[in-house]
Amino acid sequence: QVQLVESGGELVQAGDSLRLSCAASGRTFSGLAMGWFRQFPGKEREFVAGIRGNSVTDYADSGKGRFTISRDNAKNTVDLQMNSLKPEDTAVYYCAARSSFWESRNPPAYDYWGQGTQVTVSS
Repeated sequence: QVQLVESGGELVQAGDSLRLSCAASGRTFSGLAMGWFRQFPGKEREFVAGIRGNSVTDYADSGKGRFTISRDNAKNTVDLQMNSLKPEDTAVYYCAARSSFWESRNPPAYDYWGQGTQVTVSS
């Protein structure tokens, strides 16, 4: 079992930056692929960014150049740095863990999820 706890979501203005953090516990973190997803009201969760155990990263087009995912295997954390935020980035952001070396863009591929953290970007 893996427990994930996100933090860092808040109300910000367009153009601001925000850093989300996810703390993991329960098993060897370095062996997990991690991902950040977001969910808009009434929509399916969508991939934002993923990172393998060796820190190779993948980004959805929506966040390329603005978002950076990183992990600290010593602290069992994965962060999402979000810059130049837009109102359309407003969503609930979820951290997810996959019992695999490889990250995935597909939500069902992930085994564990956090409770989500709300990010609201005002115009």
